[in-house]
Amino acid sequence: MLELAILGFLAEGPLPGHELRSRVSHLTGYTRPVSDGSLYPAINRLAKAGLLERQPDPRAGAARYVLRLTEAGHGEMLKRLREPADHEITDHTRFYTVLSFLSLLPDVAEQHAVLRRRLVFLEEPASFFYDGDRPIRAEEVADPYRRGLLLTARATSRAERAWLREALGEEPLEKNS
Repeated sequence: MLELAILGFLAEGPLPGHELRSRVSHLTGYTRPVSDGSLYPAINRLAKAGLLERQPDPRAGAARYVLRLTEAGHGEMLKRLREPADHEITDHTRFYTVLSFLSLLPDVAEQHAVLRRRLVFLEEPASFFYDGDRPIRAEEVADPYRRGLLLTARATSRAERAWLREALGEEPLEKNS
């Protein structure tokens, strides 16, 4: 997802490396901080693959550069947005990265196909805790912290499903689903 974030931000325009790092860090937040040890190797991989290019930044002095997305990089970004891997649909942080750049896909039908995949995932019964193969509901849990986790996840899922249906132009299946 780091590479998609890099490609996505560069699709919005050229950036110096430090500005790109700042934007990626803001996107991923405190839950997944971006270190120089992960960002700059990712930039190097993308540059070696011809997906972005470095150009000297004369305004910033020696050893400073601006990153630009290449045509191949733009195509790769669109491919990653059109066809996110299953774990990029099911992991909320990864999905939020996809969602952050989904409007860069020019075809609304392709955008909606990604949103539908997320909605289908969210509508499957799931839990953090199971009794065999059966998901355990918050009302079945005595531990107040586990109950809180389940109730918060349920509320978040409801809100996201409602938004997805609205974005897709669909009516909610149930008012309280």
